[in-house]
Amino acid sequence: MNAETQGKRAADTFRQNHQLGLQPLGDLVSLIEKTTGYDVAVVDAPQNEHGLTMRDKTRGVIFIAVATTPHPMRQRSTLAHELAHTIFQDWEDSDDPQFLSFRESRADTFARHLLIPEQGLQEFVGQDVTITEKILSDVVHYFAVSPAIATIALANLGLINTQQKTAWMRTTTPRLATKFGWIDHYQQMQSDSQQQRAPQRLLGRAIAGYEEGVVSLQTIATLRGVPPTQISEEFQAAGITPRDHDDPVLAAEDLPIVPADLTFFDDDKPPATKL
Repeated sequence: MNAETQGKRAADTFRQNHQLGLQPLGDLVSLIEKTTGYDVAVVDAPQNEHGLTMRDKTRGVIFIAVATTPHPMRQRSTLAHELAHTIFQDWEDSDDPQFLSFRESRADTFARHLLIPEQGLQEFVGQDVTITEKILSDVVHYFAVSPAIATIALANLGLINTQQKTAWMRTTTPRLATKFGWIDHYQQMQSDSQQQRAPQRLLGRAIAGYEEGVVSLQTIATLRGVPPTQISEEFQAAGITPRDHDDPVLAAEDLPIVPADLTFFDDDKPPATKL
């Protein structure tokens, strides 16, 4: 079974198992966290680093991280790509470039079919419709995918010719958004994709610890990558405060009586043997 077949089958199965239907997927970070239980973070990273997946073999814990970026469609593809590696359990190291290429191609295919399922695309564009650049823009906007991914999906359905595919593979999302009037939405997406995000479950546990008085504001600020003053203001507005721990003060007469056998220290006892 080739990479295209495996990737498509896994993406279709994932949508079916989680009742995702054929509609566009919204917040992928939250979706992955809720459907898999994995921790997902958006972090600042070097320019050429897009995403990674780590697994703790001992505890079986999986962590996915993607980079902040002004390219929101690429970030979504990276999230779906890294999810594919967890589904296919791509933990094995290999020096075989052919195997590594197959594994990456399979993850790319999974990401494409997860983000823009063929049946959903066909229903969106309709039957017997001439696919124009305006429709390409609509597909990119609706499914929140790159023009390249949308173009490949349209070509695989036989909806565009080779000349259209070659031309549209080179276009960009900002160009389509500007030309067809959804640049304001795209810029909002850009703003969102450049924000760091801590794993929701981890952050929730940290805030619970703060309410118990055992986690500091600085710790939570570090998790979120923001100043402690911002956390303080947010907590104050939300009414989140640490619980006071009143240590009980006991008088001597309140202490329990603990029986003790001191006969060991009697003079007529033989001395203890040292080991």
